[in-house]
Amino acid sequence: MKSLENDILPEEERDFGLTILYGKDANVADIVAAARQYPMFGERQVILVKEAQNLALGEKERPILEAYAENPTPSTILAFGYKGKKLNGSLRLGKILSHSKAIFTADPIREDKMPAWISTELKSAGITAEPNVSHLLAEHLGNDLSRVANELQKLKIILKPGETLSAGLVESHIGISKDFNIFELQRAVGRKDAGAAMKIAYYLAKNMKNTPLVMVVGNLYTLFSNLIIYQTSSGASQQDLGRMMGVAPFFVKDYAFYSQRYTLKHATRALSVIREMDMKGKGLGVKQASQEDILTGLVYKIVNIDRLRIKV
Repeated sequence: MKSLENDILPEEERDFGLTILYGKDANVADIVAAARQYPMFGERQVILVKEAQNLALGEKERPILEAYAENPTPSTILAFGYKGKKLNGSLRLGKILSHSKAIFTADPIREDKMPAWISTELKSAGITAEPNVSHLLAEHLGNDLSRVANELQKLKIILKPGETLSAGLVESHIGISKDFNIFELQRAVGRKDAGAAMKIAYYLAKNMKNTPLVMVVGNLYTLFSNLIIYQTSSGASQQDLGRMMGVAPFFVKDYAFYSQRYTLKHATRALSVIREMDMKGKGLGVKQASQEDILTGLVYKIVNIDRLRIKV
């Protein structure tokens, strides 16, 4: 919707040629009446109905919109933004729009893809950031693109010319604690810093709405999978290791340090523990426990992997 709002009409035509409505306040008859008008200036007009999922679209309204969809005004761009919902494709209106290829569905970006998306957005905004910032933002902002975009815009405003976006700046201006997040948990576990790892784990366990267990499990699984790749790829270059592990070469040095804390045997055993706790979290074949207890128990077992007799 932002692109339609900003990129279709020249700025000088928007006062007269751009109309923005909201679903909860608009009605179909008025929308269609406006769409059938011809632009006062320029070649086209743009009508955007935001939050259209709140638009009343009952038995009386649908035929009006169906008639317009079958015979739209060529000089009008009429767009409805549905957030969190999809138009019922089995209805006649849905079939008309589908046949005209007038429906665009934007599926949410998967959470594991968000760091890459944020990195791209940071570059597009001309923001230079430390390597871990995109992961930190993705972890705490989730995959709500509107929220992420708003926070990135905020950061762009507060950054001084030439300043690099650091975890500290993110913490100060977005309220994210750089000491208690999944990225720092991964680092603490990798370093086998039991005190720091358990401290972060207890914090995350109390805030699992922002950091679900499945996210922690996936993050730690990636850590030890990559560690095993590092330990079994003797002679590979830093660039090749980064490619095999799916991380920036910058992070390979971290795995060099982690390999001093975990032998290959212990890294493999850690993966087994992670699988076991993942199953426990899903209640599959084992006694179910609270998500909080599973998280803290998982971290405790891993950082003490060489001391515990764990059945794997």
